[in-house]
Amino acid sequence: MKKSLAVACIWLWLAWAPDVGAAGINWLSYDEGMSIGKGGDKKIFLHFYADWCSYCKKMEKETFSNRAIIAYLNRNFISIKVNTDKESKTAEHYRVRGLPDTYIISQEGQKVHVRPGYIPADELLPKLKFMHTDSYKKMTYATFLKSEKK
Repeated sequence: MKKSLAVACIWLWLAWAPDVGAAGINWLSYDEGMSIGKGGDKKIFLHFYADWCSYCKKMEKETFSNRAIIAYLNRNFISIKVNTDKESKTAEHYRVRGLPDTYIISQEGQKVHVRPGYIPADELLPKLKFMHTDSYKKMTYATFLKSEKK
């Protein structure tokens, strides 16, 4: 009896609990995000896009709507989205050559990781974990992936 009641309570909580990440990624402007990020405790997730870019739209629709991606970015990174058509000087500063283009920047402002092109959610999430946990300082990405599967 107690077990079935507990299961029912959990099921009801899941059904009525707020949808984690339902509101989406907490995107900031470049200036605001970089200002918050300086000396903070979170790395910066910097994403370059353009309204006309088909792979940018695909990434927005498929990757950035993924609940796990939304939750992980909102919890562990300062997320910045830069429209290269409107902020061309910022794109030039980072030498963006194609879109989409994604950077992870340390709290000290150093580029930690650059990944050009479309990134599916199942590829982005482990990369985010690899960067957030500073595992990139201790091991290769392949080693990290093996340790995650254990």
